Amino acid sequence: MARLSVPVSILDRANNREGYSEADALGAVLERAEAAEKSGYRRFWVAEHHAVAGIAGSAPAVLMAALAARTRTIRIGSGGVMLPNHQPLVVAEQAATLQALYPGRIDLGLGRSVGFTPAVRAALRAGPAEAEQFEEQLAELLSYLNGTAPITARPRDGGRTPVFILATGAGVEIAARAGLGVVLGGPALFRRNSAGRAGALERYRAAFRPSDRFPRPHVIAAVNVAVAGSRDEAEELLLPEAHALAESRTKGVFPALSRADMGAEPSPRRQDLVRGTLETSVYGTVGQVHGRLGELVASSGADELLVTGGAFDVDGQRESDRLLATLF
Repeated sequence: MARLSVPVSILDRANNREGYSEADALGAVLERAEAAEKSGYRRFWVAEHHAVAGIAGSAPAVLMAALAARTRTIRIGSGGVMLPNHQPLVVAEQAATLQALYPGRIDLGLGRSVGFTPAVRAALRAGPAEAEQFEEQLAELLSYLNGTAPITARPRDGGRTPVFILATGAGVEIAARAGLGVVLGGPALFRRNSAGRAGALERYRAAFRPSDRFPRPHVIAAVNVAVAGSRDEAEELLLPEAHALAESRTKGVFPALSRADMGAEPSPRRQDLVRGTLETSVYGTVGQVHGRLGELVASSGADELLVTGGAFDVDGQRESDRLLATLF
């Protein structure tokens, strides 16, 4: 079996698990990063979520520091920092500080999302108006990192930190105009001949303006992946998060991952949501996942793959990561 030709990385959202503490969730992230480094993954990213019951990852810069201290070679990054929630100078200083402490190992992925609920948005002082200012905020942040701002941000980054945009809506055009890498996932990657996939990638590549960070377009395809001894076993790894996502979309609360039965008679809406998550995931045996990911790379022209998703079964997730790494 030929190995796939692109690098593979991991995005861990620090899922809470029923019966375990939030400290356990963060500890599991650190252990997963150490194992990922040993297996040869290129990057290990963490995300930003606020006041979400099922996720302990609220402060990516802090978690990135802990991860970089526990590892030696793997790149550590954010997937992403939600820029509307922060002052651009503070984000630039955090990234530059990490880059100074761990030279050549820090990535900065940025998103446009604001808080999950009105109360969270109010607490963050961020809402739709701030999200609409993302491109201006991004330009300001880049000026601090590049050393072209009216003030000199310390420590000096000198444009060393790679910056990626998590593409939602207009995100692909913003990334293209700024000459930055783009992270694209979701249904658009899986619907063959869909306007969603072709349109987003084509718009990004056609509008891309070369920069010092990226002389050419750079696409990271984000996909939920699980590998096990059988397709059913791999599906079992995905189901707890699929049900948690369905609950968040039907009840407005994303819960801790649970192994428990999700109900003998889930509603048609919930069944559709779980099915939708599985349809936009890649899971199965090593051979099945190899074939599906190969097709995805070929059809999208992705430069890298980013594995997303969390499992309740920590041991199963660790084995999935190990098996997946053998394909690259």
